[in-house]
Amino acid sequence: MKLQPKKIRSALIIYWVLLAYIIAALIWWFIALSRQNELMSRFKLEGLKKDDVNYAEKEKKILKDKSKKTAQYLGEGGTFLLLILAGATFVFRAVRRELTLSAEQQNFMMAITHELKTPIAVTKLNLETLQKHKLAEAQQHRLIDNTLQETNRLDTLCNNLLISSQIEGGGYKASFEEQDFSLLVSQCVNEFITRMPNRKIIQFISDDVVVNGDFFLLQIAVNNLIENAVKYSPKESTVEVIVSKSETLAVLKITDEGTGISKADKEKIFEKFYRAGNEATKRAKGTGLGLYLTSRICKAHKGILTIEDNSKVGSIFTLSLKAEA
Repeated sequence: MKLQPKKIRSALIIYWVLLAYIIAALIWWFIALSRQNELMSRFKLEGLKKDDVNYAEKEKKILKDKSKKTAQYLGEGGTFLLLILAGATFVFRAVRRELTLSAEQQNFMMAITHELKTPIAVTKLNLETLQKHKLAEAQQHRLIDNTLQETNRLDTLCNNLLISSQIEGGGYKASFEEQDFSLLVSQCVNEFITRMPNRKIIQFISDDVVVNGDFFLLQIAVNNLIENAVKYSPKESTVEVIVSKSETLAVLKITDEGTGISKADKEKIFEKFYRAGNEATKRAKGTGLGLYLTSRICKAHKGILTIEDNSKVGSIFTLSLKAEA
């Protein structure tokens, strides 16, 4: 059941009221014990006989006991107060984290439902059209290409979900082998060009860039980065894919001309389910899983994934992996 903002506010109000009551009760008991200690000390002092040869010594002992009890009350009360505040802070943060996660999961479920239904609906419509109507060969090819494009999109989404779940659960065993990174990236780019002939995707890929990694995971990471660039940039803009090699690194750099990413979003963009908060991003299709999974794959390959602003407009994602000789 989805928690409504009013219910959340009511729960928070009750929480803070209970916390204030506990702290107030603790302070009240400290004051009451301090007064009792004061009265007991005064009663003992009044019971002393001034002509007693040990009067000064007994008075000193009573005052010392009084100070000791006061210090005891302060110490115990302060300890309880710190424990209460620490516990309250821990509970508050844990609850807030769970509420945030719950909201993100709800947003994810709505996004994933849309992402799944769209390619299924398009594929079904295309197949029904092919079944019910006699179309020209060019129209048939166009519908088949569109169906394959939506099927590939659905396949990518399923792969992201499956691999993300397996990586988190420790169920996916990566197979690290020498991979022709140049060829892998080129194949990914060419697939996007075939699927999206109206998009301008240019590539500058150095030959013979080799890395040690899992082919399937690296393919997912590259596809996610390219798809992210295409998804969040205008249709008439250019997406640039560059693969280069330094002495020790294989570097994949993907540049888009989209709306860019704010500084606050850059710190969270690789978190699970997170999507940038601007309106352009919200209107774009996505689940908030692609960049998270890419980040996890990068870490599994002991690589570095960074994001920076494009000097013109948009963003530059850079994936750096150790290059093989």
